[in-house]
Amino acid sequence: MTELNPDSAIRAIEQSSDQAIRLTRRVGFSSGHRYWIPSMSGEQNRQVFGKWASPFNHGHNYVLDVTVAGRIDPRTAMVVNIKTVDDILREVVVSEFDGKSINDEIEHFHSCSSSLENLMLYIASLLEGGVLPVEANLTGLRLEETEGLYGEYFEEDGTWIMTLTRKYEFAAAHRLNVPGLTRAQNEELFGKCNSPAGHGHNYVVEVTVEGEPDPVTGMMVDLAKLDETVDELVVERYDHKHLNVDLDEFKDRTPTSEVIALEIFNRLDGKLPAHLRRVRLYETARSYFEVVRP
Repeated sequence: MTELNPDSAIRAIEQSSDQAIRLTRRVGFSSGHRYWIPSMSGEQNRQVFGKWASPFNHGHNYVLDVTVAGRIDPRTAMVVNIKTVDDILREVVVSEFDGKSINDEIEHFHSCSSSLENLMLYIASLLEGGVLPVEANLTGLRLEETEGLYGEYFEEDGTWIMTLTRKYEFAAAHRLNVPGLTRAQNEELFGKCNSPAGHGHNYVVEVTVEGEPDPVTGMMVDLAKLDETVDELVVERYDHKHLNVDLDEFKDRTPTSEVIALEIFNRLDGKLPAHLRRVRLYETARSYFEVVRP
């Protein structure tokens, strides 16, 4: 085998080898699960799990993103071979879950709720203890249960943090116009978005909360209460409205997506059944704006 000789590119990599690089690999698996504790009565299960309580399984096509970090190897110009990471994820995680009834076929969940939060904790445990290559440190994962619900479990400043994100939609119109500017200045600044008639978007709002899973339910937040609060304070208020005309909070403010995202964050902060961490507002599929708690 021909030995690789250092060239200018490799020397450049060596010079920057102290900088950690993150890489993420995505895999998927299909599993069934249920929110039901056999030792509890039906009424008790319904009190604990609400509308999701059922002795019968329902299924999801889960999507898992696993992020690792490390330093570039000057010889290979990679942190780790992504194929190696993929093989490990399929052997350790996908084979454990795919096509399985989680509550029945995975021993860990015989006595543990199969919530999204608990699944993330269990998957993280599967990837500990030298399972991943030594050069690739696990820094986080993201698990999507449905298109409108995903969780994240990641390291930040030496602490592992868990979040849960719920998606909502509303359709609204707005006009981008700064009262203190001339018509020509507004047209130059905003272009077609300055049209006096306004224009509309199908907005998507992601509300992210942070916390610890409840030891019984395995959930960090009552999703029904979260949905109810966001629907009341945001969706029902904004849906099918002309923001400039119909809502007092934008009477004297230009409702750019930045301003709307901040307004939504402030409207929800302190009113949710969990600690608000982030609001992300998609104006279109190609752009989003977010407010993150400092």
